[in-house]
Amino acid sequence: MKLFLFFTLTLLTISAHAMTIKSIKYEGLVHISESVALRMLDFEVDSDIDDGMLNDALGMYFKQGYFKDAWIDYDDGILTFHFVEKAIISKIALEGWKETEEEEILTSIIQIKKGSLYNEKKLEAAKKRIIAAISQDGKIDSVVEIEKEILDNGSIKITFVVNEGEEIIIKNLQYDGVHGLDSDDFDEVIANKEHEFMGWLFGRNDGEMQLADLEYDNLRIRDYYMQYGYLDAKVKQAFVRVNFDDYTADMSYQVEEGVVYTINSISIDQADYVIEENKIMEVMSLKEGEVFNIKAFRKNAKIIKTLIADMSYAYTQVIPDLRKNKENNTVDVVFKIIAGEKVRIRNVIISGNTRTLDRIIRRELFLGAGDMYSLTDLKDSRASLGRLGFFDANAIEERRVGANSMDLVVKVKEAATGNIQVGGGYGSYGGILVTLGVSDKNVWGSGISVGLQVEKSEVQKTASFNVSNSRLNDSDFSGNFSIHNSDIDYNDYRVLSKGITLGTGHRFTRHISGYLSYNYSNNSYEIDNNASEFLDRRYLESYSKSSITASLKFDNTDDYYLPREGFTLSQSLEDAGMGFGDVKFIKSRTNFGIFAGLDDLVGFDAIIRYKARYNFLTSKQGYIPLAEKFYMGGIGSVRGYESYSISPTTVDSGSLRVVRIGGVKTFSNSIELSFPLIPKAKMRLVTFVDYGMIGDINIDEYVRAGYGFGIEWFSPVGPVQIVFARPIGNEKGDLLAPFEFTMGQRF
Repeated sequence: MKLFLFFTLTLLTISAHAMTIKSIKYEGLVHISESVALRMLDFEVDSDIDDGMLNDALGMYFKQGYFKDAWIDYDDGILTFHFVEKAIISKIALEGWKETEEEEILTSIIQIKKGSLYNEKKLEAAKKRIIAAISQDGKIDSVVEIEKEILDNGSIKITFVVNEGEEIIIKNLQYDGVHGLDSDDFDEVIANKEHEFMGWLFGRNDGEMQLADLEYDNLRIRDYYMQYGYLDAKVKQAFVRVNFDDYTADMSYQVEEGVVYTINSISIDQADYVIEENKIMEVMSLKEGEVFNIKAFRKNAKIIKTLIADMSYAYTQVIPDLRKNKENNTVDVVFKIIAGEKVRIRNVIISGNTRTLDRIIRRELFLGAGDMYSLTDLKDSRASLGRLGFFDANAIEERRVGANSMDLVVKVKEAATGNIQVGGGYGSYGGILVTLGVSDKNVWGSGISVGLQVEKSEVQKTASFNVSNSRLNDSDFSGNFSIHNSDIDYNDYRVLSKGITLGTGHRFTRHISGYLSYNYSNNSYEIDNNASEFLDRRYLESYSKSSITASLKFDNTDDYYLPREGFTLSQSLEDAGMGFGDVKFIKSRTNFGIFAGLDDLVGFDAIIRYKARYNFLTSKQGYIPLAEKFYMGGIGSVRGYESYSISPTTVDSGSLRVVRIGGVKTFSNSIELSFPLIPKAKMRLVTFVDYGMIGDINIDEYVRAGYGFGIEWFSPVGPVQIVFARPIGNEKGDLLAPFEFTMGQRF
């Protein structure tokens, strides 16, 4: 209702002459208290007022936006304001579109909070934002309806009912003016691609239009040209023709390539001389006489900035300049450097650590109060914090204090380091395997790790306890202690083992650490009578093992559970036969992993991983117990097969029984692609291919492979892996495991 109607109706109830107010009352106020409402008036009790003053008062209240109706009564000096407030929106729901992301949609797109006043204009604006967001996914003719339900308490429930429109499929994509490059290669950089046959297959183009990226695709094509020296390349925005009968589109780009430029010279222009130019040239990948590459050009600018920032010039600016010579198609590359002053760290401030002690965080930092600034030290500090596995996220902000000083603000978000571990799987041989454990990587925020784990299946029972401290007394030394008790059935024999391990380590550099441990165990066998007839009894004799293990590890990854950059390489050697042990052998284990985030390449948080493992074993006394040999299968080697089931075998000629006797050489490797599935739930999808081989004499005596997919989930009780796998090249007698899951392991 318009204001002038309220005022007209009001004036019919009051006298046209001045009135004396004896008291002022309010009816229907909820959002404004009476005391506040009184202070908002230009008059008070015992004042003489007229019609104009009442009009102004009513209009002033109405402008607050809380009321859908208002009027005034005047009776014998008593002035009463009556209000009907707008309804409260107590519930907001979303149907038909991204319902799993409802909370995020409410915040970022709908932008109407529970408890806000009902407002038609705001609802219509939210409706338009939803349609605009859907159109960014390449869908048109979407319809959004708003359903309103008045609840028993008088509040309103709003439901946005979405009917998504049709996707636009790019049927034809043409490029005019392309001669020097292959237009098919543009698919590497653009988001809107032509539909390919069977486009629904992984790795094929589905042709779905991405409107949000359409305005940038021409710039991506131009940037691609500049990677091949076409500095004058021009690419106009795409011309799009949509057929609304079948929701397909034809697109075309107009390209002017220009010529290819080669590098004539590379020079450094320092505002203030801070570094010898030859040191910069040593790290430069651009070379005179080569075709110019804009990607390498940007990379070199970053390298120069890091090089100088590591000399404490924290505020270094590297301003690249290209000076084209169109007469001979060459370009002079100039890097202008403005270094500023050297910067010292004034203070390091820790925040966000509700559990982890400050000193546990500070000991991982390579910059402290009083240190000179270094960009590499700053990056390595972030990575070191990530490798702890104590935090969901960390950041180090540079807070400028002056021209030559700054504070570092370390912000962390605590992760759940105390886990109730549940894991297991199912196999045709071992049945259901269940793993139960309780562990904490960061007991009381001290950085000390404690764990207790029990595994049980039809063929296996194990229990272990361990405690370790990666930084004894905040030093570079580490220490650990563990005990175990296991009973494993290998079909024809069982191995019972009890053991203890003591170890210490040392971090030599920020990425390299060493480890030395002593292990003692008692191992015995319970032998199937049939197996004992054809197995060499030496392999099944009870024995004690006394061994020393030395290992060396390099790790520059940026996160413990989900690294997106860096690699790991470790080598360990176990020498058994030290002291009073019965067996004598040398066992070697080599592990390698490399991790790369693909966000810059594909536009979302995809990660590619490659992992490889090589092990070998040699005896110093002529034989090796079966329990000390290598076996493959399961998570950590070749998925799709039961754990420890891939192995050299021996067969009894009479009973034809097959016994797995383990190998002395084994190699396995995996390639994985991990990408977000439900980001809000911290859930990812991973696809993988595994390949491995094992043997007693030759390493390729038994070759197996597997493939599949899995779920990586940072659950409230710890990281969980759920794996569905199928074998490749399996043979009769192989023990298969199509499903496995585990918790607490690095992805």
